[in-house]
Amino acid sequence: MSEHQQDFTRHQSLFQTNIEVASPSESSDLWLKEMDISQYDLPYVREVLQQSFEDWRKETGPLPLSKHSFWAIMDHEGAYISGEETVFSLLKGPHDGLLQHCLLSHELVYDVIEHADFPMYQGQVLCLVPILSRSGQLVISVLACVLPRQISDSSGLDAVEATALHYHSCFFRRYEYIFVSDVMKIQKNAEREASRRSMLFQIMQRMHDQIDVDTVLTEVLDSIAVLYPSIQLSLLMSQDHQHSNPKVKPLVFHPWGEDICVRAFMDGRLIIQDYKEDDAEDMVEISIPLGGKQGIYGVFHLKMTRDLKEDLDLQLITMVIDTAGNAFENAKLYEQSNLLIHELRLINELTQRLNQSLQLSDIYQFANEELLNIFKADFCCFLQFNEERNVLEVVSCNVPSLSKDIFNKDYGFGGLVFEKREPVILSDYHLNTKVSSKLMEVTGSQSLIATPLTVNGKVMGAILLTHRSPHFFSYDNYRLLQTLASHIGLSVSNALLHAELRRMANRDMLTDMYARHYLDEAIQEYQSNDFCGSLIVVDIDQFKQVNDTYGHQKGDKILKQVSEIVKTSIRLEDIPARWGGEELAVYLPQMGVHQAMKVAEVIRTRVAQETDPGVTVSSGIAEWCVVDDKVSVDSLFYRADMALYRAKNSGRNQIQIEDMNE
Repeated sequence: MSEHQQDFTRHQSLFQTNIEVASPSESSDLWLKEMDISQYDLPYVREVLQQSFEDWRKETGPLPLSKHSFWAIMDHEGAYISGEETVFSLLKGPHDGLLQHCLLSHELVYDVIEHADFPMYQGQVLCLVPILSRSGQLVISVLACVLPRQISDSSGLDAVEATALHYHSCFFRRYEYIFVSDVMKIQKNAEREASRRSMLFQIMQRMHDQIDVDTVLTEVLDSIAVLYPSIQLSLLMSQDHQHSNPKVKPLVFHPWGEDICVRAFMDGRLIIQDYKEDDAEDMVEISIPLGGKQGIYGVFHLKMTRDLKEDLDLQLITMVIDTAGNAFENAKLYEQSNLLIHELRLINELTQRLNQSLQLSDIYQFANEELLNIFKADFCCFLQFNEERNVLEVVSCNVPSLSKDIFNKDYGFGGLVFEKREPVILSDYHLNTKVSSKLMEVTGSQSLIATPLTVNGKVMGAILLTHRSPHFFSYDNYRLLQTLASHIGLSVSNALLHAELRRMANRDMLTDMYARHYLDEAIQEYQSNDFCGSLIVVDIDQFKQVNDTYGHQKGDKILKQVSEIVKTSIRLEDIPARWGGEELAVYLPQMGVHQAMKVAEVIRTRVAQETDPGVTVSSGIAEWCVVDDKVSVDSLFYRADMALYRAKNSGRNQIQIEDMNE
């Protein structure tokens, strides 16, 4: 180590050794002792001067000097503050120059009182002592006294100066006390602000860590309850929100007037209102809106006695609630995004399952099961409008007693939805006095959501979901059902379109009878599962001549007339078809050839009587039986065709039965 470094180290150690570090209390005492008053403080120390004078009088009261003297205190301009007013009056009269001399000289001054206007003080001595700042450069006040003549010698004046020093100490003690009080108040406010910021930070951190709506609301309620346990606190929510906390209640809008909570919600501002309880105790209620960037969601309602309000940090509570509003909104948005994702997933799954079948009955059954599962409902019912009968039919329902039921199109909630073309949500059926419902009464349900079933923009029916508990369905359920109903309607539309395409593919466009390929497939299926059946082949006699005489349009009209006669002369289970050209065919399941003969005769007779222009028909009949050696569609058609050929060759307008030898 170099010599210079050694010297530096030695001086550093000596410096550290000789330094005396004052303790915090010593430093503050030293700082207070050096604290002085300035000219800018003088206009504001009048009250301090008066309080100091009162302290001084109490402390010096037992002293002989105080007992035999009269005292008064004045400010730095000589204005009276406290004490004997007659002493101050002396300074306005013959001794007015004495005060100015005291203020200018900064020294004790005195004079003998000889004025006749003050006989009680005649011959006594008036003393004025300036009370100076600690620097001695500024007069703070003037202490005045009237001394008896016998104690006004130098020792008496020294006692007055000593007493003035005592007052000087009393003043600066008061002055320091006020300063320390202000400092402590500032410190207390700073600590309170720091504590408030710390609490606010912790509350904000806990709330923003949560992404669940219920947890956010519970956190803010618990936080305020911990800060102010004596306050009655509740949260009134405007939204359809179920919460397990008993402090969370619905915000009710009364038609007969708006209370403080409704006004706070509508105006979006804090409202404070005084009122009296039944026991005449003065109370205060405060309503603070819970809101975010997108709107107001509810109102915090606080009730307390008037004395508790004084200790209430309303700014902190407002900041906590504002933070809770943002956290609630974020959690709500997160919840809604999850709900939207869940809804999209449900829609996708529902659509996939519905698209597995193009049979209308299967679609209704699938939709019924899915809706019961999605909404956790007790019962589900699908109604479809029957245009021919002008009624609503139950096409799918998990209530066996209602299956296949038929209702007027204006009956119940299904009729209401169908007629109004609008969805319905019902919280409690027992409170409903306008609409009766067999579904609600049979099942004992109290909650309901219903929506129209729309197909290609046309209301075709209604979907009803019910639950035995009141207030079971939420607005989100109500909205989701409408979304799912549109997808169900699309699947129903696809099924109806598919059925129509199949019908068109299996039907003859001119006669609206089944096509030949459909008849072939139907007979083949019957021959696989049934035991017998008959086939009638009908041919319009001399149809070419009709076309040549009347034209093809007239011929088509006659063909339609004959087809209609055939369709109205057979049973519902019988299958009429256009065989080809002017030939028609009818398959009669489980009917023998002799019974078929009667049906054919009815057709032949009616055609001759009801067609215009009049035509006749010839028919051939064949039958099959499960005991036949050969059972096939081709064989059946061949034998019926041969019978028709014989009827034609035998003079037409007649019926021939198959010849078993052919």
